[in-house]
Amino acid sequence: MTGAAIAVLTVLVALLLGTGFLLGRRTARPVRPSDVGTPVEHATFETLHTASLAAPPLRAGLTEESARRSARRLRSLLGTDALCLTDRERVLVWDGAGHHHGKDVMGHIEELLEGGRGAAFDSGCADLDCPLRWAVAVPLTVENRVLGALVAYAPRESAVLARAAGEVARWVCVQLELAELDRSRTQLIEAEIKALRAQISPHFIFNSLAAIASFVRTDPEQARELLLEFADFTRYSFRRHGEFTTLADELHSIDQYLALVRARFGKRLSVTLQVAPEVLPVALPFLCLQPLVENAVKHGLEGAVTVPRARADGAPFRITISALDAGSEAEVVIEDNGSGMDPDRLRRILRGEATTSTGIGLLNVDERLRQVYGDGYGLVIETGLGAGMKITLRLPKYRAGVHGS
Repeated sequence: MTGAAIAVLTVLVALLLGTGFLLGRRTARPVRPSDVGTPVEHATFETLHTASLAAPPLRAGLTEESARRSARRLRSLLGTDALCLTDRERVLVWDGAGHHHGKDVMGHIEELLEGGRGAAFDSGCADLDCPLRWAVAVPLTVENRVLGALVAYAPRESAVLARAAGEVARWVCVQLELAELDRSRTQLIEAEIKALRAQISPHFIFNSLAAIASFVRTDPEQARELLLEFADFTRYSFRRHGEFTTLADELHSIDQYLALVRARFGKRLSVTLQVAPEVLPVALPFLCLQPLVENAVKHGLEGAVTVPRARADGAPFRITISALDAGSEAEVVIEDNGSGMDPDRLRRILRGEATTSTGIGLLNVDERLRQVYGDGYGLVIETGLGAGMKITLRLPKYRAGVHGS
């Protein structure tokens, strides 16, 4: 073998060894998140990503806007030529080719909307250039109610498309059911707030106006100030927007409420407030603290006024409200030295077994706190007959979806 041949062979071996080494390094290294992945992994990611983009609009329910925003994603999931979403009366959106089929869709799905069973049909299109020759329609149902239909169009009959359309329709139904749950939750919260308003309005408004009237002749300026406090308090309590408020606004409303109570009871009521400025922006459910303070006044102070022996020592009734910084949380404590409550009765109230106005306030607030923050954030209540009541609650400084308005 000549020297030149040996040199060429040496170079080839070196190249092969180098290539093998590099390939070995590449195949042996750990897979990183940035690697492209296999075609199956890539397809799975694309499908899940598309589904995640289609979900948020559907959480608003089956409307023209939600259908318009989700239709393109749903058609991408099915890989079909055209797709439409309908309610029980009309086509909400058409996405893809063959818009002229939209006028015939409702006629094809009449039986589906009545019976709730999917159907496949020929499009019956007279346009020879139109690719849409066959369609499959699947009902969109929530709690056994047919809300509308998902209709997918294709050039030819396809069992695979029929099954895929059924699965996508079921996924859409799940999103619509979640939308129904969101609406039910909102309605429940509104009903609970109405219950609290019904509790405070007749009793408090009558007594406040009576107290203000007593100052009209003797101290007109004081009467004017109390009327302004009364107007601001009722405006806040009966506002119609926002599920949440801030600790600052809730405490301000409580201060107005107590000013009206002091006008009625004078020196028989002593109020102490201790508030850390850093917790004032913390968000919390609307009308969450106010019922607790009203409970202290109504069943501590007012109850004791009707039973004078409850305060034989002649000391004023004290209400202490503190809102302090506790790291990632704000700790709020409302304490009074009123007549207190039997612990067994309190347990029945928090189990929903009592129907008194006290029960409405305490149970309502406890349930709303647990709904928003979890079971670890209910009311902690210490009380006993003749021992007053101490209510402690914790509020996370930040919780997704909880924003003061």
